[in-house]
Amino acid sequence: MSQEKVTVIAYIEVKPGTEASFMEHAAEVIAATRAEAACMNYDLHQAPGATHKFVFYENWTSMDGLSQHAASAHIQRFRNNIADLITKPTEVTVWKMVSEPAS
Repeated sequence: MSQEKVTVIAYIEVKPGTEASFMEHAAEVIAATRAEAACMNYDLHQAPGATHKFVFYENWTSMDGLSQHAASAHIQRFRNNIADLITKPTEVTVWKMVSEPAS
């Protein structure tokens, strides 16, 4: 697997009215994920005009690190905990930076 840094953007929609429950589960997975060695950042964003829509913005030191995250107990637990809250499957996209990083 590649040691190239990767970015993940994951789009999640929850049932209206379940945002608070989702946020509780998200807080747990955010704390556990940020402790992972390969995690550079793991940030959750909410759409101001559509509070049931969320985006995780993540940066990882390598694809190997991302793969370990995907297989971790805390991400599996998170997926199970939110299964009844989401309206459709989470859309996960993986990216690589092609510009020079900002200084």
